[in-house]
Amino acid sequence: MAGFRHLFLAGGAACILSGLAGCNSDPTLYSLMPWPGAAAPAPVAVVEVRTPVVAQAYDRDRIVRETKDYAIKVADSDAWSDAPGQMIARTLAQDLAQRLPGTTVFAQNDATSMSPQAFVEVTMTGFSRVASGEAVLSGTMVVHAAAKGALPTVIPFRLTRQPSGRGTANLVAALSELNGALADKAALVLRTMAPAVPEAG
Repeated sequence: MAGFRHLFLAGGAACILSGLAGCNSDPTLYSLMPWPGAAAPAPVAVVEVRTPVVAQAYDRDRIVRETKDYAIKVADSDAWSDAPGQMIARTLAQDLAQRLPGTTVFAQNDATSMSPQAFVEVTMTGFSRVASGEAVLSGTMVVHAAAKGALPTVIPFRLTRQPSGRGTANLVAALSELNGALADKAALVLRTMAPAVPEAG
């Protein structure tokens, strides 16, 4: 899969010992990575990506490898390098910044003094592999201008991609690509927004 080579893997933190039994190895940490897309300018100058609301089943350190037969299968030793919501927001912001040249895009927890002209908000209800073997990213995205009374654009989504293998790295690469596809949808809405009108002094 293109972009797979860019996947970030790193050694993990210390294991927790239980009784006399130690762990065999440190967990492997994984992170979503930016996925390239078509670039075109938007009339909004500054966009904030709010930290997504992630369903509790997926909002955990250990990676959910699969949801199947009413069960959630969590990896034994593979974990996210950051809280899932913050990681998704950061990567989505990077994806949008690449797609919207000339627009400043930042995640909610980034240190900045800029005032956003538009917001991207995501509720994530699916973030794993499913019984069919596909990686699934599902939920709802809302894109809206910062101006009072601005009507939001609500986008329900269910994005799928067949990973190139059964390993955790293959799953994370597929989820990275799907996060990029979500950025494509947000970018389309942001490009159609009216330019912000400065408030009268």
